[in-house]
Amino acid sequence: MAANEPPKPADFIREIITEDIETKKYESRVHTRFPPEPNGYLHIGHAKSICLNFGIARDFNGQCNLRFDDTNPTKEEVEYVESIKEDVRWLGFDWDDRLFYASDYFEQLYQYAVLLIRKGKAYVCDLTPDEIREYRGTLTEPGKNSPYRGRSVEENLDLLSRMRAGEFENGSRTLRAKIDMSSGNINMRDPVMFRVLRAEHHRTGDKWCIYPMYDYAHCVSDSLEGITHSLCTLEFEDHRPLYDWFLNELGIYHPRQIEFARLNLSNTVLSKRKLIQLVRDGSVSGWDDPRMPTIAGIRRRGYTPESVRNFCDRIGVAKRDSTVDIALLEYCVREDLNKRVPRVMAVLRPLKVVIDNYPEDLLEELDAVNNPEDPSMGTRKVPFSRVLYIEKDDFREDPPKQFFRLAPGREVRLRYAYYITCVGVIKDERTAEVTELRCTYDPKTRGGDSPDGRKVKATLHWVSAGHSREAEVRLYDHLILEAGPGEEREGRDFKDLLNPNSLELLESCRIEPGLGAALPGGRYQFERLGYFCVDPDSTPEKLVFNRTATLRDTWAKIEKGKKK
Repeated sequence: MAANEPPKPADFIREIITEDIETKKYESRVHTRFPPEPNGYLHIGHAKSICLNFGIARDFNGQCNLRFDDTNPTKEEVEYVESIKEDVRWLGFDWDDRLFYASDYFEQLYQYAVLLIRKGKAYVCDLTPDEIREYRGTLTEPGKNSPYRGRSVEENLDLLSRMRAGEFENGSRTLRAKIDMSSGNINMRDPVMFRVLRAEHHRTGDKWCIYPMYDYAHCVSDSLEGITHSLCTLEFEDHRPLYDWFLNELGIYHPRQIEFARLNLSNTVLSKRKLIQLVRDGSVSGWDDPRMPTIAGIRRRGYTPESVRNFCDRIGVAKRDSTVDIALLEYCVREDLNKRVPRVMAVLRPLKVVIDNYPEDLLEELDAVNNPEDPSMGTRKVPFSRVLYIEKDDFREDPPKQFFRLAPGREVRLRYAYYITCVGVIKDERTAEVTELRCTYDPKTRGGDSPDGRKVKATLHWVSAGHSREAEVRLYDHLILEAGPGEEREGRDFKDLLNPNSLELLESCRIEPGLGAALPGGRYQFERLGYFCVDPDSTPEKLVFNRTATLRDTWAKIEKGKKK
């Protein structure tokens, strides 16, 4: 992280930590952790948690661990582990030598389970998963005790040992905490600690055939790592009494769990289950599809880590769930890219322009500014010749009143070049589609200014036909049509909300010749069109660009309206 980044705004979590430091709780240490489950790729919601956990450690001169919650081998893969590491590093954070896995603690978790059995606080239960749910009760009705709750300590120890040895079938037995089946908090109604599950684990292989549940593994892992503040999203608020119960009954080091509101983003679905569905059924090209809200997806789309961190800082940390307008995220991206990326000219839907009075054998090298926001980026040379391409949308044969771009008999400015006037239109004889414009230019207006002071109302971008490169451009839009967070509405499946026009593929675009050397990951502003980046699919033979964001800034308009 850059040393000159502005200080983070105060929030209730930082206030709690500040108080804990002042009272010398945890010896004034601050030690957080980011504990993802490696069962999919991380998304923008996880970015908020990453920035919060690592950011707090940085702000308070503490430490933050990266710990994988790998307690469900049926859904976890090494691919996900590696992608999570890459995402955290891309965001600008590092865990140094503090990389941990819940599987590091399987033996200790088992021994602690034995301790709870000996204390009469855990028992082996033979109820099926469906029966456990039935016995648990409801929000308005208490649960009832399992018929196996009264087993002796000796019998429970024997059965747990045999569970570990692999004597029982999947789902046939569980180890449950013995708490209170009449508790108003359903999480405290004898929750499952271990279940029988024969599955190959990505780290431990077939060594274990019983695996701990998250609520049990999480708090013990926090304790073993010396975490001071265990930051969780609001859905774990009702789990906090269980977090505390396990640690208190075991009599081990006790971190403090604090809950905060998760990120909900408009026009976006952030359910990992639903994202997996989109990948598996081919609705998107993969986890890193630029339409996906995954960190891999937004990275491929051209977002910068600085813009994502800035977004997370702006939305802050709250105690109540709310939905953030995706326009704010896009604003943060534009704000960052506007300062750092070079401007170039590209024509997405080419229309041929021939300048009749320009010499056929003349080639000029015109000066173009790379970024007016950063003069240190200097200028570049762009070739200008008799035959050019402009955007089809920049010409109308019969223009409406508010159309000020090129039309028959009308004069416009070409960016960095000359004034031109349309004097003729050539059409396809079969379709009547305009295929070519004949124009003249004023040689006295080189550089885009008229010596006689006459004004034009439009400036167009362009490329030289004989010198530009062909490129493929992918125009991405929101994956979800409606403004809400992308969940089911009115009985509809979330896939009914998918935008059928979330990707438009343009295969015959023309770009400045200097972009021929553009490397994957390179970011640019295509003048008047938006921000684009070079896709990993791009090769020197076939250049491919993704649209990162349009130039239209909805959020800036919203903010301007608020100030009136």
